[in-house]
Amino acid sequence: MANSLRGEVLKLYKNLLYLGRDYPKGADYFKKRLKNIFLKNKDVKNPEKIKELIAQGEFVMKELEALYFLRKYRAMKQCYYSDTNKTN
Repeated sequence: MANSLRGEVLKLYKNLLYLGRDYPKGADYFKKRLKNIFLKNKDVKNPEKIKELIAQGEFVMKELEALYFLRKYRAMKQCYYSDTNKTN
């Protein structure tokens, strides 16, 4: 693996690990799955395939950020708006 790609992979792993702290099923669950995925792909040598895997990891990172923003939005909405518009 080229050094530039190795740095990107390491940066991606660290960022995903950081984002996984608040994962709904728990940080340990996320950490185990993340490690297994990276270990599964450790023998990939093709730079194009590595770039595809990095892009897929960045997509997952964006999805996690969206999940956390949605959770924050729902919590803020629940704090500041009453449920008077609900119909039973």
